[in-house]
Amino acid sequence: MAYEDYIKAQKMAIKAYKAATSRGLYPYLPVLDDLLPHADIECEVKLGVSNIPLYQVIGTSTAGRTRAFANNFMPLLDYGTEFSAKWSHLVDAQIEEGIHDAIKVYEYMNRYYVVEGNKRASVLKYFDSPSILADITRKIPRKTDDLEVRIYYEFMDFYDATKINYVQFSKLGNFPKLIEAVGKHQGEAWSDDDLMDFASFHTAFYNAYKDKGGNKLINITCDDALLYYLSLYPYAESKEMTSNEIKKNLEKIWSEIALLQDNDSVELLMNPINESHTVKKVINKIKIPRKKKVAFVYDKEPSSSDWIYGHELGRLHIQENLGEIIDTTSYVINSELDKSEDILEEVCNDGNEIIFTTTPKLIKASVKVAANHPDIKILNCSLNSSHTTVRTYYTRMYEAKFITGMIAGAMCINDKIGYVADYPIYGEAANINAFALGAKMVNPRAKVYLAWSTLKNFNIDTFFKERGITYISSQDSLTPENGQRQFGLYVEKNDTKKNIAVPIYHWGALYEELINSIFKGSWKIDDSSEKAINYWWGLSAGVIDIIYSNNLPSGIGKLVELMKKAIASGVFHPFTGPLTDQNEELRLDAYNVMRPEDIMTMDWLCNNVIGSIPKIDELIDSAKAVVELRGLDAATPDKGGASLL
Repeated sequence: MAYEDYIKAQKMAIKAYKAATSRGLYPYLPVLDDLLPHADIECEVKLGVSNIPLYQVIGTSTAGRTRAFANNFMPLLDYGTEFSAKWSHLVDAQIEEGIHDAIKVYEYMNRYYVVEGNKRASVLKYFDSPSILADITRKIPRKTDDLEVRIYYEFMDFYDATKINYVQFSKLGNFPKLIEAVGKHQGEAWSDDDLMDFASFHTAFYNAYKDKGGNKLINITCDDALLYYLSLYPYAESKEMTSNEIKKNLEKIWSEIALLQDNDSVELLMNPINESHTVKKVINKIKIPRKKKVAFVYDKEPSSSDWIYGHELGRLHIQENLGEIIDTTSYVINSELDKSEDILEEVCNDGNEIIFTTTPKLIKASVKVAANHPDIKILNCSLNSSHTTVRTYYTRMYEAKFITGMIAGAMCINDKIGYVADYPIYGEAANINAFALGAKMVNPRAKVYLAWSTLKNFNIDTFFKERGITYISSQDSLTPENGQRQFGLYVEKNDTKKNIAVPIYHWGALYEELINSIFKGSWKIDDSSEKAINYWWGLSAGVIDIIYSNNLPSGIGKLVELMKKAIASGVFHPFTGPLTDQNEELRLDAYNVMRPEDIMTMDWLCNNVIGSIPKIDELIDSAKAVVELRGLDAATPDKGGASLL
């Protein structure tokens, strides 16, 4: 029997060896001694004896026995050698009573390298054992800016609180997110019951993930997928689920899971697909059997929010212009965000075929509900979201902000301009910087003083008055209930505010074009991409514009019209190098144009901006929900995580 097992294991080894060599990979076990000369080891720590995941046992400590095994830990040496006899004896021992003696290993970067017990590890891997008893010594690398090292230090903090050694992540910030998802605080110790519950859930999830083919996905770990799963299905519910129940949920969101492996997972559609026929011309040629029901979901009443009011005007626009083929309905969630999934389910059950959720706050609920209703088209108004089940849409407002900045730079008399931003989220830094670059283009001495309306204990009026700032760019629109004039670009003199120019959203034009795309078939053309679809349209699509006062000097008015045409046609781009940040670091070389992806995720400020991007803890409570999802403080791995994760 042991002979048959050895020959079978050897065949597995030869197969792995040939596969590795055919791809130009090292076919033997990795050797820790070969890795350490390239690493700066801070210290060694004895962790004692415990079970470790066998899949994380990947190599040997020294080169002595490495060539006896293929890189899958199966034996390469011929049967009849002393090596094969000892290996076969261990097979008999495992079958009869199990292998109980602990092997000795070094743990380095959450991987294990065998010091003593290579054959025991090999035999248990052959029997597909999930773990092995090991006496562990940890080799800790010196902390550096290297991504793997930083992830490893997060793992060690996680291990100190939990003693869990079987979780692996490929992205920085995921260990703290997992702690939060489980309902714990950073550094909080886990009880025995906590550990038992999590181990049970982890095993159930791993089995479901493996059954779905998750082991074939690249660039992500099972735990990356687990963390995404928990962002949609809360841990309190998930830990009670069987593996089959988890698998059913995974099937609904599998396209989202698969998307995690692609670092360039978002396809930005910068302009609508040009068609020779509008929807109205199309419906004259085909018979529309029934109108499509289109829903708009708001988190507030339109009368109380300038943002939602703009979208409500967009809804009314398409109802008026496309009323022959659609019927629209608005739904208001108000403050019941915890019930947003239930409300969205009701929206789906009402027969709506197209649903627009108009705030980033609803992206999580949108993704989860979309997984349950794959035939319904759900779109969320947010920027830089990588989801296949939900498309996102937004406007390139930075184009209009650049022109507004030009007006401010030309009009201000003391080279000081104020800028009021609201949420430090994706796209906001681009708006600020575009405004600052526009001001600088016409006035090289112009400085933009940045204030945030969502900061705690901060008075914007006092901030600007103390600095003698009279030209100020503020919010872009007003609600019907608000008659004050602090919007757009205005000038304040003798406590009187006078509006000069304002960038505007044409949400109606955007919604009309998106509805057009569905009827014209462009939606299916876009759907041929395996990436997440983000619509990000600007002046060229007519979804934003800038209006300005008739009292603006005629020369500046002509310049505004010229720049609108130049940007819309692509002749000029606001983010053309050289661009330098506040630390005088060159962000873009001369004559180069910044990539859309870099504009979208911009988290730095130009060198003529006075101010900074606030951290989430500096914001008022009502702003935190938005920033937690789409925040610049979480936009890069070392600052948190601006995603569902």
